[in-house]
Amino acid sequence: MVEYEYLVLSFGRDTGRADIRRQLTEHAEYGRWELERTRVYVGGRTRTWLRRRIIRPRRSMVPNA
Repeated sequence: MVEYEYLVLSFGRDTGRADIRRQLTEHAEYGRWELERTRVYVGGRTRTWLRRRIIRPRRSMVPNA
């Protein structure tokens, strides 16, 4: 089963689209986040949910008990 961790970013109504796009691009490139959902509220506030997979390493060798 795939597990994700989430990051929620909120932007005020005075934040431009170019600034929002730049921040989301930086998170995607350097933090390996992917866009899950974006919501624009009535007052102009934008809220964005990002997610990335949680990778858990498996043991490759099990010791004999």
